[in-house]
Amino acid sequence: MNKYFEFYNPVKIIAGFKALPNLPFELKLIGVKSPMILTDPGVKKAGLLNKVLKSFYNTDIKPCDIVDKIPHDSSVETVNEISESFKKSGCDSLIAIGGGSVIDTAKGVNILVSFDDNELKKYEGAEIIDRELKPLIVIPTTSGTGSEATYVAVISDPKNNIKLAFTSYFILPKLALIDPEMTLTLPPKLTATTSMDALTHAIEAYVSTQNNPLSDAYSLTSIKLINENLVETIKDGNNQDGRFNLALASLLAGISFSNSMVGIIHSIAHALGGVMKIPHGLANTIILPFGMEFNLDKAYKRYSEISRYLGIFQPGKSEKENARALIARIFELREEIEKLTGLSLNLEDNNVKKDDFEKIAEKAMVDGSVIFNPKEFNKEDVINILERAF
Repeated sequence: MNKYFEFYNPVKIIAGFKALPNLPFELKLIGVKSPMILTDPGVKKAGLLNKVLKSFYNTDIKPCDIVDKIPHDSSVETVNEISESFKKSGCDSLIAIGGGSVIDTAKGVNILVSFDDNELKKYEGAEIIDRELKPLIVIPTTSGTGSEATYVAVISDPKNNIKLAFTSYFILPKLALIDPEMTLTLPPKLTATTSMDALTHAIEAYVSTQNNPLSDAYSLTSIKLINENLVETIKDGNNQDGRFNLALASLLAGISFSNSMVGIIHSIAHALGGVMKIPHGLANTIILPFGMEFNLDKAYKRYSEISRYLGIFQPGKSEKENARALIARIFELREEIEKLTGLSLNLEDNNVKKDDFEKIAEKAMVDGSVIFNPKEFNKEDVINILERAF
């Protein structure tokens, strides 16, 4: 355990059944009257955008613009285009309704419009953003990224086949609204991969070099909730208790990794997204157990502790044996997901070729998550993990 740590989470969280009707009151508290709404075609088609708009009836809140065509892997170009529309429409804030791509896009737009700039890349990195941004309200429709409570945004730069990472406390949303009704339409495959994304956040945060007692509590609770609710919620997407628990798990994992960071699994997942366009949640689902195997000799004590929260810890076994049991449980969970959803959780079936390994490994080695992994690694280690996951 680190003898010195910092923990920061100023996001106001409204969570629970029927939380959405409270949105206008909360916007009034922070002086929002003319928000730009950002979402994607799937959210609109599912009727979730209309649910938010209906909450504004009989209020003085009038959206200045609605952008509903954000792609699943948003880019610098998308952010630039939306920020220009924001400036022309007289908006005073942003509301993001969606998953990680929509939320990160909103964060990127907020950077540009708050600084009245048109060059996003200059703000890449840690703490380059040095002042308050406009109010950002996030309503997640998936249970995975935890972006509603993180000070991180990751946005694609297709021209260079990389993901640009932005980290600053000023990126944090003003308000996160968690209502299980907003995740009921999430299909089984996305339910699985987004929740496994949250599980990866929680596990990597727990073994990170920056782990601390507060982030540990969030991580372990998140892990327990995912273990207890994921499979049943994949089977029955209308399970409101399951949906709510997975949404909370995502939120908790987001808060945790914002304060303790992630490691090799995310380094590789980001590279797979940048080079091969594999969705982030799917990439983490594929890589998770293999990254855990790599870290085993350094992280086994913490893995053993996690096994208690999955109900598989055996007092008579050594810490390493319980750690291996945890990794075996992750493999079993992936097998259940494959059977229930039809997903193929290997790289070969997701259009990755062995010829791509070198480029993927090079991108992984320059990812910001590298320095927080409990065990140092090099390009050959990444290629070995890719071989295992192939």
